[in-house]
Amino acid sequence: EVQLVESGGGLVQPGGSLRLSCAASGFTFSSYAMSWVRQVPGKGLEWVSAVSRNAGSGSIYYADSVKGRFTISRDNAKNTLYLQLNGLKTQDTAMYYCVKEAKAAWGTYFDYWGQGTQVTVSS
Repeated sequence: EVQLVESGGGLVQPGGSLRLSCAASGFTFSSYAMSWVRQVPGKGLEWVSAVSRNAGSGSIYYADSVKGRFTISRDNAKNTLYLQLNGLKTQDTAMYYCVKEAKAAWGTYFDYWGQGTQVTVSS
């Protein structure tokens, strides 16, 4: 059974930092690209960042809204995905989800989601 369990969210002041973690199990973590996606209540999903199977030699991508402030990483030995959030803004307040990527003949999609961890940025 695939499981993605996020942790590390919380309440932080603007300009502060958090580190989110996602513990993965039930699949070969090192074989799949992973992403972070966030959702503000009442609004749609926003893709935040993605990392290829091997972050050391692969590709890392960020949404323009977080580029330069957030850093995605992964530890394949620990089956864990991370997201370092620095320079947090009130508009970063959202539920953050860890998602597993899957490939189909027609393209790439997210097939498993964690339960989410809440990040609240407020003074």
